[in-house]
Amino acid sequence: MTLVSMFDAVRSARPGALGAFNVIQLEHAEAIVAGAVVARRPVVLQISENTVGYHGSLAPVAVACLRMAAESSAEVVVHLDHATSVGLVREAIGLGVGSVMYDASALPHEENVAATAEVVGWCHERGVWVEAELGEVGGKDGAHAAGTRTDPDEATAYVAATEVDALAVAVGSSHAMLTRDAALDLELIAALAVAVDVPLVLHGSSGVPDDGLVRAVAAGMVKVNIATQLNKVMAEAVRAALAADQSLVDPRKYLGPGRDAVAAEVTRLLRLLCPPAHPRRDAS
Repeated sequence: MTLVSMFDAVRSARPGALGAFNVIQLEHAEAIVAGAVVARRPVVLQISENTVGYHGSLAPVAVACLRMAAESSAEVVVHLDHATSVGLVREAIGLGVGSVMYDASALPHEENVAATAEVVGWCHERGVWVEAELGEVGGKDGAHAAGTRTDPDEATAYVAATEVDALAVAVGSSHAMLTRDAALDLELIAALAVAVDVPLVLHGSSGVPDDGLVRAVAAGMVKVNIATQLNKVMAEAVRAALAADQSLVDPRKYLGPGRDAVAAEVTRLLRLLCPPAHPRRDAS
């Protein structure tokens, strides 16, 4: 237990799926790790390129996440999410981040393949896991077309050409959804799981209801990314704390409840994705 590789965390989560949650601020990271400790499941702390932009720098948030992972009793992966900059990928690896998602999906297909293959080659020389995306997932500020679906034959060719370690696919989910009513194409997930020999990753999972997530894992999803759902839970708890005491000004008094709410939701989601009956995680 402690900071682990994505390779090891994926193995630990099987036959369930690995829960991956986005970090925006320190409270998110603390809550995600705390939730994993209670759930007794591996977990991924994801730092997106957008979060790096929000903080103005990668190092402070990455180093904090790496230290939290190292000190945790849970298995924790620190992962760079949706990086479009090769420079950011290299910086993350230099800081000790052992897993990255390089997102060239906005490029024309041949350019996506070439750019991704180059990043994968560089990362593999350093023992770093690389996730990439084929078939744009909706909801990313207009760069991705909602309704796009990943073709299994194209996925097979893409994995072979790039040698990626995991593939994010478009199967009906969309980023930043506030409602949980997305309908996934389960037949397509199953077909993709047969077509490619690397783990499939579901992005935009906050918009998928619980039963949809369970079915997606059963159909073949191996890593499930969740961000907006945690932000919703945190915002609700913070609003409740502020509404209950109009004189409240100490951030610890309202961010604390937000952190606790996120931790509980992470525990719930990890157990949903990798049920308590899973023998390895619940052995005493």
